[in-house]
Amino acid sequence: MRRGEGSVDYAASGNNVYHDVNEHLREDLSSKVTALKSLTIDIGREVKHHNRMLEEMDTDFDSAGGLLGTAMGKVKHLARHSPSVHLCYMALFSLAVFFVLYWFIKL
Repeated sequence: MRRGEGSVDYAASGNNVYHDVNEHLREDLSSKVTALKSLTIDIGREVKHHNRMLEEMDTDFDSAGGLLGTAMGKVKHLARHSPSVHLCYMALFSLAVFFVLYWFIKL
């Protein structure tokens, strides 16, 4: 056997082994990249969904703040004008609520 021929066969078989290992690693890496791509797309969808929810909540809080501002304005107006009359109305309202609750509990 000549020295040159044997070494060519070993080199070729070694290259095939490296090629097979590299191909296997490439396929493994490709599957991981595909999984990561899918995961990042899902995360992007979730972020968009949560951003929409936050915008809706912001709008709801703004409208609730406006309603509270209006209610506080009315309460301040009521506090400035004849507090004794409003105190009587509050007492009557409280008695009515307690009476209704008592009646529901009795049933």
